[in-house]
Amino acid sequence: MASSNDELEQQLMEAGNKLLDPPSSVDELLPLLDQVENCLARVEQSPADSMQKALSDSQKALLDDQLFKHSDIDVKVSVASCISEITRITAPDAPYSDDEMKEVFQLIVSSFENLSDKSSRSYAKRTSILETVAKVRSCVVMLDLECDTLIVEMFQHFLKTIRDHHPENVISSMETIMTLVVEESEDISLELLTPILECLKKDNEEVLPVARKLGERVLEACAAKLRPYLLEAVKSTGISLEDYSTVVASICQEASGAAEQNDVSNEHKVNLT
Repeated sequence: MASSNDELEQQLMEAGNKLLDPPSSVDELLPLLDQVENCLARVEQSPADSMQKALSDSQKALLDDQLFKHSDIDVKVSVASCISEITRITAPDAPYSDDEMKEVFQLIVSSFENLSDKSSRSYAKRTSILETVAKVRSCVVMLDLECDTLIVEMFQHFLKTIRDHHPENVISSMETIMTLVVEESEDISLELLTPILECLKKDNEEVLPVARKLGERVLEACAAKLRPYLLEAVKSTGISLEDYSTVVASICQEASGAAEQNDVSNEHKVNLT
């Protein structure tokens, strides 16, 4: 075990060292990033000090502008995938400062934009990033850093890119992330609910049934949390409750019933005093 760890540390140091002065050719850079990612994927969480030291060059190089802001989309997704592995390794601690993590999350969320394109070279990396975000709950860190606009953008990407051909682990990762965000939010903003409500309008023909199902699953999973907010959100759209999915109507009616019950109960208390 020790010798295999030593070997992995050596491989990480060599690959990280190359990343500090990366090749300018995309054809050379992509295999190097693949090599770094394969090494990172083999590192366990909470590694020993020697492993953390071996990681440091890669961790530093990946955030450098020449990689982080590369113009090639496949390079950007590869960089996001490597950084995603680093967030897994250091979890629950963040590997970078708050401001750097905000930029990291922008890169990660941008990698979800083409999740529907199965033929893309980066498809497997995009799905891997998605699963890691769900598994290590890094979306909760996005809430702590108040990346509200970015979270809404992420919801929009999921509902827009989800497809029938996606395996269950991809769909369940999207659902896990969206549910976690809703459940861990202190307050639910109208902006956060808008993408979900938009895809649950009955007359929205642009929405795929699988996207509608995802929206419904998230609402059902978070029904108790959403009850005080959903009715207000629907009212603000000016669209009748009947024009939404039955799941929306059901949660809103329960909220409405609970509010009426509270009114009756409060009135009863007043009469008793």
